[in-house]
Amino acid sequence: MVHNVLIRRLEHAGPLSEAERDALRQLTLKPYCINSREDIDYKRSYHAVPLIMSGIACRYKLRPEGQRRIVHFLLPGDFYDLHASAHFASDWHLGALTRCCVVDVHRQTIESLSAQHAGIARALWWATFVELETEREWLFNDSRPADKRLGHLFCELFVRLQMIGLTSDDSCELRLTQIDLADATAVSFVHMNRIIQSLRSNNLIYYQRGQMRIPDFKRLSEFSEFDPSFLHVS
Repeated sequence: MVHNVLIRRLEHAGPLSEAERDALRQLTLKPYCINSREDIDYKRSYHAVPLIMSGIACRYKLRPEGQRRIVHFLLPGDFYDLHASAHFASDWHLGALTRCCVVDVHRQTIESLSAQHAGIARALWWATFVELETEREWLFNDSRPADKRLGHLFCELFVRLQMIGLTSDDSCELRLTQIDLADATAVSFVHMNRIIQSLRSNNLIYYQRGQMRIPDFKRLSEFSEFDPSFLHVS
C-alpha cells in the first residue's frame, strides 16, 4: 500500500515505476512544520517549491481594508506554483490554515527528475493542469448561488481527499473554520453559518468540529452542479 501522499496523488496521472516512486520518496524526507494560522514563507527561496505533506494551506490575498479572499486550498500532496518561474515575484500569500508539514523542493531537482523519469514528468504536468482546471472551476463556481457554491466546494474537497486516501466511507476530517469557508466562497460569516444550517437541515451535509460527512454524495453533487471531471481522477 502506498502511504506517501505525493506518490498516491501523482499516480492518478498514470502508474509510476518503483524507481520513480523511490525518487519521489527522497523528495519528502526533510519536512518542517508550520503552526496553524501562520504564513508559509515560500519567498525565502525562489529556487524552491513548497510541497504540502500534511495539513491544509491556502492561496490568499488581502484587500486594502483587510478582507481576505481565499482562491485555492492546498491539501497533502499539493505543490505551490509548481511550474511558476523563479524569476518573477508573486504578491499572493500562502497560509497554513491548520498545522502543516512542508517540504521545500528545489526547482533544479524537479527539472532533473523530470528529465530522468518520463512518469514523473507526466505526473507533474498533470498536477499543474489539474491546478489550472481547478482555478477555472472556482471562477465559474462564483456565479452559482451561495448554497450551491459551498456544496460544490465540499464535493471538491471530499474528492481530492479521497484521491489521497484521507476519507472513510462518507466522512473525512476537514479542519476549516466557517470564516475560512466564507473567505473561499465570498460570503459573510453570518451568511455562511446560515448556509451550513440550511444544507444540514436538508440532509446534504454534516459539518461540525472539523469533521465533514456527506450522507449522499450523488445528491449533493446534483444539487451543487458538481462534475469531478476537472480533477481528472484516474
